[in-house]
Amino acid sequence: MDVLVFVTSVCDSKAVNKVQPLLSSVPAIAQWNFDLEDCDHILRVVSNQLSPRKVESMLNEAGFDCYELDY
Repeated sequence: MDVLVFVTSVCDSKAVNKVQPLLSSVPAIAQWNFDLEDCDHILRVVSNQLSPRKVESMLNEAGFDCYELDY
């Protein structure tokens, strides 16, 4: 499994609740979580079949900034 890490503009639990149905509906995502304490509001996605661009696109369409963190 790969862990994809993203910087997002999802900054509170209300915003997490907005994207939760999107992320949970993707069968290729085994697990996901936000670190809202981090200044970059990190999203971690565990998957072995998912393109980082797909996650970015999903959050962008929901009205949030999201881009893969280079590490």
